[in-house]
Amino acid sequence: MSAEIVLYMIGLLIVLVLLGFHIAIALAMTSMLGLWLMMGSFEIAISLLGSSAFEAIRSEVFIVIPLFVLMGDMVSKSGAAGDLYRVCNRALNRLPGRLAVATVAGNAIFAAVTGVSIASAAAFSRIAYPEMRQLGYDKRFAVGAVAGSACLGMLIPPSILLIVWAILTEMSVGALFIAGVFPGILLALLFAGYCVIAAKIWPDIAPPAPPRVGGRADIPEFLGAMGILGLVVLVIGGIWGGLFNPTEAAGFGAIGALLLGLAKGMRGREVMQAIYSAGRTTAPIMFLLIAATMYSRLLAMGGAVNYIQDLFLSLGGGVVVIVLMVALVWLLLGMLIDSVSIILLTVPIFAPMTLSMGVDPIAFAIFGILIIEAGLLTPPFGLLVYTVKGAVPDRDVKLGDIFRGSVPYWIMILIAATAVLVFPSLATWLPQLMF
Repeated sequence: MSAEIVLYMIGLLIVLVLLGFHIAIALAMTSMLGLWLMMGSFEIAISLLGSSAFEAIRSEVFIVIPLFVLMGDMVSKSGAAGDLYRVCNRALNRLPGRLAVATVAGNAIFAAVTGVSIASAAAFSRIAYPEMRQLGYDKRFAVGAVAGSACLGMLIPPSILLIVWAILTEMSVGALFIAGVFPGILLALLFAGYCVIAAKIWPDIAPPAPPRVGGRADIPEFLGAMGILGLVVLVIGGIWGGLFNPTEAAGFGAIGALLLGLAKGMRGREVMQAIYSAGRTTAPIMFLLIAATMYSRLLAMGGAVNYIQDLFLSLGGGVVVIVLMVALVWLLLGMLIDSVSIILLTVPIFAPMTLSMGVDPIAFAIFGILIIEAGLLTPPFGLLVYTVKGAVPDRDVKLGDIFRGSVPYWIMILIAATAVLVFPSLATWLPQLMF
C-alpha cells in the first residue's frame, strides 16, 4: 500500500509541476501528503519532514553551493571573463572560426570558476557575440556558439549540478568533480572541432580574421585572464592534490575571486552586488534541496524505488534499454523544467535503480549530467536559449535562431554522453586514481 501511495504522490507531483506550481512547493506538498497518508497522523508526518529538513540543511556540503556561486559572481562582475575571452582570441589568431573557438575555450575555462551555465551564457552573449557579428559571422552560428558552449558550465567542475547530484546520492562531491574533468575536456574539444570544421566547409558563416588581432594583451587584461586560470588551479588543483576538500576549496576560491575582483578595480558597491547576486541564485537552490530531501524520505519509506525498478525490469531489454529509457525521460523533462528540478525529481529514483543493476554510479552521474545538460538547449524550455536571448545586445536575434544554432552542440552533448556510457573509464579513471 505504501508503494502505491508514493506512486500516486509522484503522479500528483507531475500534475502540480505541469500546472505551474513551483517545484519546491510541489515537492514539499506531495511529501507531506504522502507521509500523512502512510503514517495516518499529520503530527508524525510533520515531525519526519522537519527532521529530514534539519538533517539536510546542517550538512557542511550545502555551504559549497553559495561559496562557488559567489566565486563565479565575483569573477563575472570583475570583468575578468572579457579579459579571458580576448586572451583566448589572440592565442587562436590564425585558426578558422577563431572567435567561435575562442568562445568555446573561454567558456571552458570560465566554467571552472562559475559552476552555473547561465552566468557563462549571460557573460559571453555580451562579450563574444558582438565581436563575432562585427567581423561578419553568421548570426545563427554566433549565438549557437555562445549558447552551446555555455553548457560546459554544468559539467566542468565546480558544477552546481554535480554538487546537487552528490548531495542527493550521498556521493563524494570531490569524486564527481574530478570525474567531470575528462568528459568536460572531450565535450569542449568536440565543440571547438565543430567550429573549425564548419568554418572550413562554409567560409561565409565565419569569415577569416585579419592577419593580426592587435598586439599583446595589456596588463589589466592579462591580470584578469591569469587570475581566472589561477582560481582554476587553486580550486581544482587543490582538490586533486588533496590539499583541501570541496568545501574548503569553495572557501579559498571565494577569497581568491574577491582578491581578483579588488585587483580588477571592484569596490564596496560592486562586491556587495556580487554577494546579493549570489544570494539570489543560491536561496532557491537551497529551498529546492530541502524539499528534495523530504521527497527522498517519502520514496525511501514507501519502498517506491524497488517498485519502480521492478516495473522497469518487467519491460525487458537489459541494462542498456533501461538506461536509454531513463535518458529519454530526462530529455522529455528537459523540454519542460530546469536541470536542477529534473535532478531533484528523478535522481532519487533512477540512481539507486541503476546502481542495483550494476551501472557504475560515477559514470551514470556524468552521463546523467550530460543528458540533462542537453535539456538546456531543448525547446520549448531551453533555459540557456532564453538566457542568451535576454542578454545578447541584438534585438533582431530570435529564439528560433538560437535553437537552430544550438542543434550541433545538442548533438555533440549526446555523443559525449554515449561515449561515457560505452566507455565508463572516461569518467571513473581519475576518481579511482585520486580517491
